[in-house]
Amino acid sequence: MVQRGGRWRDHRQVLNAILWKLRTGAPWRDLPERYGPWKTAHERLRKWTADGTWERILAEVIVKDDSIGSLDEATAVVGSIDSTHVRAHQHAAGARKKGAARPGSKPSPSGECLGRSRGGLTSKLHLAVDASGLPLAVILTPGQAGDNPQLLPLLDALAALRGSGHEDNRRLHVERVIADKAYTHAPTRKALRRRRIKATIPEKSDQIARRKAKGSADGRPPAFDSEIYRQRNVVERCINRLKQFRAFATRYAKRAAYFRSEVILACIMLHLR
Repeated sequence: MVQRGGRWRDHRQVLNAILWKLRTGAPWRDLPERYGPWKTAHERLRKWTADGTWERILAEVIVKDDSIGSLDEATAVVGSIDSTHVRAHQHAAGARKKGAARPGSKPSPSGECLGRSRGGLTSKLHLAVDASGLPLAVILTPGQAGDNPQLLPLLDALAALRGSGHEDNRRLHVERVIADKAYTHAPTRKALRRRRIKATIPEKSDQIARRKAKGSADGRPPAFDSEIYRQRNVVERCINRLKQFRAFATRYAKRAAYFRSEVILACIMLHLR
């Protein structure tokens, strides 16, 4: 006779336990007794990470967010994109550093998105937010990874969002991208034009010099509106709000998949506030 397991501990209690750890950055074994056994909370985090529960919740709160509107009514958004380094704690430094996952894919056990940058052993979070500064998509890479290669994968993640309830619901479409000089590469601008996405990205000084050296035939500058560019600060404010969660400000998780889940959970909380 197969013995049945006991009843699952209340989801609300377990979620509160995970949020307490996210807010404080404390070790799992220091979880207060009012949240139940720490192993239960960690196991629930592991299960919901493996089956993609966190991503589905984030997608649900995004498509129902008032700043975007229903995907059937308003599908064009202005997106600001930037990245930030997260210093890895010594508890996370024991993970393997080679074989990082490809941009846009889930981290694999062989690559835990740790790399060397000016800040030491770090991970880098690439973030896309809407005009209100609420997070829409996140990608985790090693700390030394460049910013520009992650722009199109972030847009692909946004394009995958769609409403629920109808098979023919429209997908989320980004109308304009606002980003700093790290994303000003010519191939990136061409890719955005192919997707009919407007770009508000300043040029680097060397790019301006090369363009002017070509003369009038090929020296027309790309469209740039400084007033629109001022709206880019929303992504920096979003990063500051996310780093109020201590488990995000410093990476304590050894596994990249768990750390990414903590980041997504922090993004969910910003939408629900």
